Amino acid sequence: MVGNLKAYLGPAEMNHYGEGLRDFGTPLFPRSFLLWVARTGLIGAFAVHIHAAYTLTLMNHRARTQKYASQRDYVAANFASRTMRWSGVIFLLYLVWHLADLTGGWIDPDYVRGDTYNNLVNSLERPAVAALYVVANVALGVHIFHGAWSLFQSLGLNSPRFNQWRLYFARTFALIIVLGNLSFPIMVQTKVLSYDQHERDAVVALHEAGH
Repeated sequence: MVGNLKAYLGPAEMNHYGEGLRDFGTPLFPRSFLLWVARTGLIGAFAVHIHAAYTLTLMNHRARTQKYASQRDYVAANFASRTMRWSGVIFLLYLVWHLADLTGGWIDPDYVRGDTYNNLVNSLERPAVAALYVVANVALGVHIFHGAWSLFQSLGLNSPRFNQWRLYFARTFALIIVLGNLSFPIMVQTKVLSYDQHERDAVVALHEAGH
């Protein structure tokens, strides 16, 4: 989210940020090496997270082989905790689309590698994609809220003395990410962020010179 906020500084600044991610660590490391180290770590963490969620679900089902006889009266569980599986699945499906659209460029015929700004605008100019982005990031916000709330309990830090602060932290953390991410489709749809042909030509010329 923080990186994408570079879009508000202009196409050149955002494209420079994209190139900076690939150049990070050079010349000590080959170009894009540390970027792929970070990606590999994130993919691994994501896989462990999904496996843990799946394992926990199986344990819950095995612990209770029969459904509740009456409608459940939720006391401690809130909406976020009860919908963690669904919000996770929604965001996972979106993530696959997002990587194919803006990282790989496989589903965008106008994709130009290195033109991060215009690739973002081209994608979010499509109303269906903008709507998908909104739904996915709302699901992400719900998912992050519960994660931010429950991480303290997982570490044994659960006390009435500071549970209210845990709630404030979880809400604020999730809200910042959601509002930041939702600003992009909204600003593209309202033309605050718009296509820049001059920057696109400059990026294409740069890549052709590199070849």
